[in-house]
Parts: sequence; C-alpha cells; structure tokens
Amino acid sequence: RGLGRAVHGWDRAPVPLTPKSSLSSHNSDLKQRASSELALVAVFAFWPCADYRVYAAGGMGLDLRPHNYMQHYDMLKDIWVSLAAMPTPRYAAASFLRGTKIYVLGGRQSKYAINAFEVFDTETRSWTKFPNIPSKRAFSTFVPTESKLFSLGGLRQGRLYRQPKFMRTMDVFDIEQGTHPLRADKRRADFVSGYLKGRVIVAGGLGNQPTVLESAEAFHPEKNKWECLPPMPTPRCACSSVVVKNCLLAVGGVNQGLSDAVEALCVSDS
Repeated sequence: RGLGRAVHGWDRAPVPLTPKSSLSSHNSDLKQRASSELALVAVFAFWPCADYRVYAAGGMGLDLRPHNYMQHYDMLKDIWVSLAAMPTPRYAAASFLRGTKIYVLGGRQSKYAINAFEVFDTETRSWTKFPNIPSKRAFSTFVPTESKLFSLGGLRQGRLYRQPKFMRTMDVFDIEQGTHPLRADKRRADFVSGYLKGRVIVAGGLGNQPTVLESAEAFHPEKNKWECLPPMPTPRCACSSVVVKNCLLAVGGVNQGLSDAVEALCVSDS
C-alpha cells in the first residue's frame, strides 16, 4: 500500500502515453516502474485502486471513438485482465471506489456529454445501471462523502446549446432521499475536488474568464454554505487529484502549457 499510480494520458503531441509511474505517499518520490502495458491503448480512462489492483474502464482510442472496455491490472502478478464490458461506452467520465463497488458517472461520447450512471461490483464482476444523473455536463466532478454524492460544476454543451456554458449547479445524491439541486459559488469546470474535514473542496479549473481559475472554495453540507480558501499557488485545469492524509493534492495539469506542479491544500478542523 502507500503507492499511487499514474497510467497513460496525453503528451504535448496528441497521442496517448503508455508508461506507468508510482508515487509513494511516504517519501514523495515519483519513480518509473517496469510493468505490463495496458492491453488496449485508451486515454481519459479512470483508475480506482483496491487490493493491489488498478481498474481501467472506458476511454478513447486512437480512432477517437469511446470505449466500453473494463480491465484490471494485478500489481502482484504484473498482468492485465479483461472484465465485463461497461454498458455505456464513454471517456472523460468521473468515477470513485466505495467498498467493493466502482461508481462511474457521466462522461462524453463524440464530444457530447452523457448522463449515464453505472456501477461495477469488483466481487461479482458485473455492472448495474443506476438512474441517470439530472443534467448532462462535461468536465464536472463528483465528490463522495459518508452518505451523499456531490456533483459539481461542469460545462453544458450539446446539440441543443449554441455555445458551451460553464455551470454552477451542484446536485446532491442521497441514497435514501434521492437528489436535490443547489448552487455552487462559482461557475467552473475541469477542476480538482475532494472531501476533507467534513467539507467538499473545489479548486482551479476553467470558468467564464480568459485564464484558468486559481480560486479554491469549500462547501459545508451541514451549514449549507460556501467559504473561500487560499488560492492555488499554480493556477491550473485538467489536474489529477487525490486525498492523502487530510490534504488534497493537485498533480500536473494545464496553464497555457503542460504543468509539472504538485501542490497540496490541507484543511484544519476550524
């Protein structure tokens, strides 16, 4: 344990990358590790980790078509294993792991957002379709808490809209009570997010301005209000993010060019 994995992505040229790297949470060293290549080239796939396995679903291949592949990488055996195909092909989806289930929400097909919500059970290795999310938004983020799932921001686009529009919508999914919409504090998409100290954190991304956002905000579910946090030292969008030891790490991203910045936002109890 104690290792994070970075698998594939885009380089400066519009082609997918194939190396895999590991980040140790103990010494913060990023090291290249020789291991089996992904069985199928795909980008914009999602990679939850559990039991020394990395799961990869969907993505977009070199033909620019969305994929429905589902695979897992066994870190101990150094092999990739094909699993049951995802019901809805897609890329740029959001996903998270809870217990033995991987939740996959939204995403895109042919540059248009979709609202499919599906769950993969890692024990039974089967998929279950859930009710669609309320609105079709690309580049939104989903933050799970102890009992709820927050869907934040995003970019509304599609055949019905003449121009893309940044959203400030926040949908709250409750397993027992359903959903209800709230408004986020700022319109943004393609940002980092996480759940820290009972608060939903959002930072960076794109909004209705010519440069990337540096602002960071926190939503208190119990108080039902937003508060401002210190801005990102390096404003970016399209970052990878992970919560480690009560801190939200923002890794890489884009600000005019590719960024190699790695920064952490730590939130106190107050």
